[in-house]
Amino acid sequence: MHPASLLAVFAHPDDESLVAGGVLAQHSAGGARTAVVTTTWAPGTHRAVELGEALRILGAGEPRMLGYADAHVPESAPGSSRFLDAPLDEAVERLVRHIRDFRPDIVVTHDAYGSSGHPDHIHTHRVTVLAAHAAGLPDLHPQAGLPWQPGALYLSAHPRSAAGDLTDLVAGVGKKLWTVPDEVVTATVDVRPWVDRKWAAIRAHASETARGRSLPGLLAGLPVAARQRILGTEWFVRHDLAPGPGGLSRLTA
Repeated sequence: MHPASLLAVFAHPDDESLVAGGVLAQHSAGGARTAVVTTTWAPGTHRAVELGEALRILGAGEPRMLGYADAHVPESAPGSSRFLDAPLDEAVERLVRHIRDFRPDIVVTHDAYGSSGHPDHIHTHRVTVLAAHAAGLPDLHPQAGLPWQPGALYLSAHPRSAAGDLTDLVAGVGKKLWTVPDEVVTATVDVRPWVDRKWAAIRAHASETARGRSLPGLLAGLPVAARQRILGTEWFVRHDLAPGPGGLSRLTA
């Protein structure tokens, strides 16, 4: 049986590679359909080009971009509103359209903390939760395609007991990693067989890797073994969206 088809929804170009690059590569290598929706930045920008290369490496198709501006970078989507300022129903409808078009078994996104507490991450979580439910209801956003209900929603998270290396890394530049209690994590995925591909996808985001205070930049400065230790496991909190045992709505672990 093929692994579940997977639609990942993240805030910025590089989030997909950093927190779900291993799962995306793993599912793609197993023959599953995979795709990524990015809520900020727009086609034609340099980071959209980098995103396209990262997704090629991960086997996740062409970029799907909602086209809103990053909360802190107006030039990320010239002439468009910030994602945080867009009408909620508008943002949900744009994402519903992608869910109904791709018809995934599972949807992966940020947890409620957004890992780093970034407002775009947190808002992407909120919009994705609403859209994952709305996509299956025929009377909501009927103009966005035929209804489709994903089986499960997986929220990327960092359990407290396993986040020490990454916590220390980001603390060195004055940032905080938001973690969750171990007991709420329901899927721990060993992605070490795909960690080289995951790192190649992160490096494809060259403008971020070049910034010393960004997470890609910080990772680039680590010894290989330390970097692979941080990137070799991905954690998620599962929420069922459809009745039944799950079947194809499970991450490969």
